[in-house]
Amino acid sequence: MVQNKNVVLGITGGIAAYKACDIVSDLKKLNANVDVIMTKAATEFITPLTLQSISQNKVAVDMFQTLGNWEIGHISLAKKADLLVIAPATADIIGKLANGIADDLLSTTVMATKAPVLIAPAMNSNMYTNSIVQANIEKLKNNGFWFITPEIGRLACGDIGEGKLASVETIVNQITKLLTRAKDFSGRKILITAGPTQEAIDPVRFISNRSSGKMGYALAEAAVERGADVTLISGPVALTRPNGLDSFIPVESAIEMRQAVMDCFQEMEIIIMTAAVGDFKPKRKSAEKIKKNDSGLTIELEKTPDILAELGKLKGDRILVGFAAETQNLLEYAGEKLVQKNLDFIVANDLTQEGAGFGVSTNIVKIIDCSGNVEEFPLMSKLELGKIILDRIKGLLI
Repeated sequence: MVQNKNVVLGITGGIAAYKACDIVSDLKKLNANVDVIMTKAATEFITPLTLQSISQNKVAVDMFQTLGNWEIGHISLAKKADLLVIAPATADIIGKLANGIADDLLSTTVMATKAPVLIAPAMNSNMYTNSIVQANIEKLKNNGFWFITPEIGRLACGDIGEGKLASVETIVNQITKLLTRAKDFSGRKILITAGPTQEAIDPVRFISNRSSGKMGYALAEAAVERGADVTLISGPVALTRPNGLDSFIPVESAIEMRQAVMDCFQEMEIIIMTAAVGDFKPKRKSAEKIKKNDSGLTIELEKTPDILAELGKLKGDRILVGFAAETQNLLEYAGEKLVQKNLDFIVANDLTQEGAGFGVSTNIVKIIDCSGNVEEFPLMSKLELGKIILDRIKGLLI
């Protein structure tokens, strides 16, 4: 529930500012306390009096106004907030925050708060897709800011494209989710690997596998929601980076993934290895593109490092979880991997089952623990499976 939670809503100067009234109204119906900060540009679209009437709190606009008892506005609201939301958020405020500029009440409040910050962009589609704006959004995501993707639709300027403020329902649901998420992993350091690895044959070709990274990314999202400090090491994937990560490390090859894992390993309490690390790599990489000819091509392969086995030898009192994707003898092969790699439990899935394995957003798995117990789970989303895996890990924590 969001009852008695303190939400600070920042409104910037865009035509979608009028929707802020519905956001405030819906939050008040949920018994949240809402304080509103408006930029001067926002007051050109909607009056502070309107928001004051709906929120039943004085609306803050002036950088130097006091809100009572001589407290400075941006400090008072920054301390008070359980969550700070900016909706709508213009390219201007996104650029300011990404570059550490604090020159008005809203930007200084964001800089001063320790509360999570949720941003709902709304702007012309050409502005939203501009590489500078996207770079600023990515920079803020890397610093732990949460974003709600705008919708595709007809914009105030008449254009049709991505940039329309997300629906009030979507925004309020995300606010509720952030305010009510369980914090049972608060302060726990979790390392998650995800995606495939790529082993170069020449400058344009590589050996890889069909892993999409969706399982690892879903686990990272679920762990962040439960308060964990999550480091995600990812091979090349076409996925949006989860919000709220403590650290994100992109890699390509198995050697790079091993190095990244070992660099982080010592400070972690929990390691979940979902990445599909390639077992082999070319023994020699051609410095030039290999030209096609009629004589065929033979590539000599050698083994890549067995990262999971190495971690199993070093794990100590850490929790170590592995995955097994098989096409035959699932329980036999997964059970052998569980023992050989010294895992606490292993998540096994049969790639021949529809809806399981690579490239899909669902999975069908069996979880095998170190006592040999097997629990079967039906078709479900990878996010739901991620929550189940975390629940299983929670039961192992001292």
